[in-house]
Amino acid sequence: MGLSGFLAGCSSWLGEDEAPPLPGERISVLALQSTVQPDIDLSDQRVVLPEPEPMVDWPQNGGFPSHALHHVGLENDVLEQDWSVSIGEGSMDDNLLLNQAIVARGVIFTIDASAEVRAFAATSGKEIWSIELAPEDEEDSTLLGGGLAYEKGIIYATTGFAEVIAIDAPSATVLWRQQVSAPMRSAPTVRGGRVFAITIDNQTIALNAMSGELLWSHRGASEGASFIGGASPAVDQGVVISAYSTGELYALRVENGQVIWSDALASAGRTDAVSAIADIRGLPVIDNDLVFATSNSGLTVGIDLRTGYRVWELEAGGIQSPWVAGDYIYVLTNTNDLIALRRKTGQVKWVTVLPRFVDPEDQDEPIVWTGPVLVGDRLIVGNEQGEVMTVSPYSGEIIGKDEVSGPITLPPSVAGDSLYFLTADADLIAYR
Repeated sequence: MGLSGFLAGCSSWLGEDEAPPLPGERISVLALQSTVQPDIDLSDQRVVLPEPEPMVDWPQNGGFPSHALHHVGLENDVLEQDWSVSIGEGSMDDNLLLNQAIVARGVIFTIDASAEVRAFAATSGKEIWSIELAPEDEEDSTLLGGGLAYEKGIIYATTGFAEVIAIDAPSATVLWRQQVSAPMRSAPTVRGGRVFAITIDNQTIALNAMSGELLWSHRGASEGASFIGGASPAVDQGVVISAYSTGELYALRVENGQVIWSDALASAGRTDAVSAIADIRGLPVIDNDLVFATSNSGLTVGIDLRTGYRVWELEAGGIQSPWVAGDYIYVLTNTNDLIALRRKTGQVKWVTVLPRFVDPEDQDEPIVWTGPVLVGDRLIVGNEQGEVMTVSPYSGEIIGKDEVSGPITLPPSVAGDSLYFLTADADLIAYR
């Protein structure tokens, strides 16, 4: 299946040709109005992005340990589905796929909803090996999560069985297993010989990547209500940024876990049960001197990395990861607003309202979108109906819409001029 609208040629959104209207029933403008409005002071300013750079590998959740990828390049303007393969067990009520596939040295690594890790050849999708991580006495237990990271030939896995496991990537040999205090929903982050992970009871742990030895831990406050899943720590410049389900954000020293600063991303005035949950589900991002994070309760912030000073805040929140690209940040909110913000000030450049309901007239069946990812001058978002949209990062104009064969609940991984979608049905689909 081709994705002609998904990554279509550039002429339609550069202003050379007028794009044809999108198919489907027209929806009242009033039904799509956003609570976030563009700043008139930015109306005359052009959005300028960094030049796209190719990603050879996608070794960790969010690409890099800092989660700052800027502008990922792709060789082709129009992508075609190359292959599709099942990675095992998909999301169900008891077990869920919560983290992206990772890619390293021409191999794609996945973990399914039953904690089975598989390796596939990126060129063909052929399975190379598989290994079950569930302890023998817990194979039938509820898992709920697990994720992977890669560094220097080793796969590091976190599981819902409260274990961090190191696996030799070429041979699938388990190098070590470390029991920790509680299960983990988010993928680990690996940098500089250390493995960083966050447990469901809001504890950050740092392990020696070669031995699994516990180096230090930090515990946040407990939280009764949170979303299933979690945010992998961001690591850069000697700092670990940990996001907890309480809405707390901690900056910790890499070497010893000492707290540098903390902040709480809970917005005042949230009274309904869902938006009152302050959970930070999207990945925090470290980009040069600033940290960016979004909480479910309605705040997106830019914080000075060294001092913890809140440089700006915006009353707009969500559970997706912000994407930083040069002077702009792209955020997908809980109300399905895709917004472009100035990196230094948090001012809103543009707002695009994505469809909110399968049945917009009756406002029935809410649509949950995931993303964005900035690839080849296009922002990519997907939803649980298997729809993928591309949006101009410059204007917010919707460029195209296509479908993939399964529910999209995770952003795609990007490596080697290919996009890899992992559907909730556990299908890994390669487009190139």
